[in-house]
Parts: sequence; structure tokens; C-alpha cells
Amino acid sequence: MRVILYTGKGGVGKTSVAAASALRCAELGNRTLVMSTDPAHSLGDSFDIELGPKPEKVATNLWAHEVSALHEMEKHWQKLHDYAASVFATQGLDEVLAEEVATPPGMDEIASLMWIRHHAEKGDYDVLVVDCAPTGETLQLLTFPDAAKWWLDKNLLVDLEGMKQLLTDSAVTSVRIVLNLEKMVVKEAKRAYTYLSLFGYLTDAVIVNRILPEGLTDDFFKGWQKIHGKYQLEVERSFAPLPILTVPLFDTEVVGTRMLSRMAESIYGDTDPAQRLYLGSPQRIEKVGSEYVLALKLPFMEKSDIDLSRHDGELSITVGSYRREVSLPRMLAGRPTVGANLEGDELKVRFGKA
Repeated sequence: MRVILYTGKGGVGKTSVAAASALRCAELGNRTLVMSTDPAHSLGDSFDIELGPKPEKVATNLWAHEVSALHEMEKHWQKLHDYAASVFATQGLDEVLAEEVATPPGMDEIASLMWIRHHAEKGDYDVLVVDCAPTGETLQLLTFPDAAKWWLDKNLLVDLEGMKQLLTDSAVTSVRIVLNLEKMVVKEAKRAYTYLSLFGYLTDAVIVNRILPEGLTDDFFKGWQKIHGKYQLEVERSFAPLPILTVPLFDTEVVGTRMLSRMAESIYGDTDPAQRLYLGSPQRIEKVGSEYVLALKLPFMEKSDIDLSRHDGELSITVGSYRREVSLPRMLAGRPTVGANLEGDELKVRFGKA
């Protein structure tokens, strides 16, 4: 099964791009599910139909699903809640207080991760397209398996770790960032790319939406064309070697399958959206002389932006407000950390002799 996540700042047209991509996958013969994890759903609006908390067929080979955290809580939460309350009670917490603190943050994230894992394991679809929430919420979703370690018992972590393994498997999953050519949008997209790389997620394309057409003579639009041209160059320089796909500003709103198909044609042409569009890796290990080097992709960062620490078999990497605990493989866990440096957009951590 192929899993493709579309993310971007709110209002850039991410849902339309995700829906168009899913429709094109279905038109090419792939059994495709497009799923929205955004609490403020608009996926149904893209297809101009009402969607519910379960997958519904919307076209040949295409199903759509808007995840409802409330629905999932009512259906699945009681067992987890009772377990958590019992764990807190055995630690000496008052029974009433244990009941209160047993409801964790992140129920939206848990519900979304459960469904992604469910569809991947069940195998009813060839392609799962995920219309993620805006960038901040997407990062909360994708970093949840790491952040939840402090709260959840190891028995429950097994499932979360399985979800993380699925989403960081570059042979299965990739992320695509949707943006518009505006300063704040481009800056947020660059931060998202950095944090996605930090946590081991492969970004395989950037999609620039609402490109103004050539030949405009109106002074108002000519001003915007100048702005777009400036940030187009920045996007091409910043995200290379990722493919940069472009979408024009259409002469009508992108609603319904006809316009979604038209959008997909402009983005992909003859390319199948289910293909992996970039085959790089955000993390690798290599042997250099007597040392081993762990290389992690961290674009747009300065050395002063990164903090490293080592504890037992884990390497802690802090970038901005995000921290990742990297569980070191056996070949590195028994070796001392002898240095680290930033080369281009890669953080390289060196490990000496055991």
C-alpha cells in the first residue's frame, strides 16, 4: 500500500490538491482512499458531497473519509481510558483524580493514527491519500508517537511505534508540502520541511498552488506577479533537489470531480501521483575509517539552532520547539559520541571505537 500525506499552511489549497491527487490515482486504476485528519473538515466540500466518519464511495475506485475524533472516542476510548485510570490508581493516585488525568491530550492525533494504521494493515486500498490538518497540527500528529512516550505504558507504545514505523518507511509513505508564493507561507513550509526531516519523514515533492497566468496587464496583478516571481526563485533554491510541481490559479473554484480532475492534470500531467517522486532519505548511517557517522537531514538550520545530548542508547536532538529521541541501533549504542558538525543541510554525528 502507498501512503501520501499532504500538508501546508491553512488556506493554501491543500485539501483540493489532496482530493485531486486521490482522484487521479483512482482514474489510473488504483483503489484509492482519501482521508481527512483536519478537525475542520472540508474534504466533502471539495467533492461537493456530505461525508461521514466512515469511508464512502465518491467515484470509481475512490472512497473518502473524514476522521471524527468524537466518533472514535465513543467507539474505542473507554477501554484505553479504563486502563490508564487503573495504571494511575496503582501508582497511588486518588481514584477520582486518576479518572480525571486518564484523559490524555492528543485524541485527534490518536484517532487519525489509528485509522492510517488500520487501512494499511487491512489492505483494502492500493493508495491512501491523507489530507492533513494545517502544518502545526500535522507536526503534532506525526510527532505524537515520540511525544507520547512520557505518558503511555510500553504495552500501548507498541502500537504507536508500529504507526511511526509505517509513516517513516520511505518505500511506503511520503509527505508533500503545498504552498502559495507568499512570504509567511514559504517560511512555514521551510520550517515544516526541517521538522519533518528531523523526525525521519520523507518529503518527496513541493506543490506550488495558485500561480498567476502570464500576460497580465493590470497593475494590481502585475504587483502580485512580481511577488510570486521572487518567492518562486526562493522555493526552487530552498527545496532543491525536490521536484517543484505547480498549479495555476483557475478561472473558477475547484469544486467537484471535473475541476479536481483538471487540477490533477495540471499538477502531474502523465505522471501517476502514487509514484515516489523523490528517492532520497532523511537519515543514513555510514562507515568512515574507524568511525561510524549518523547523518540526518536538517535543512535551513544553523549550528546554533541545534542542541544534542546522549542518554544511554538514545540521542536527543532539539531543534526549535521540537525534540526527537533517536533510538540508536546496536552498532552505535555501544560506541562513544566523539563529535558532530553541520555540513550543508545534514547534521553528522560521529561515533568512535566501542
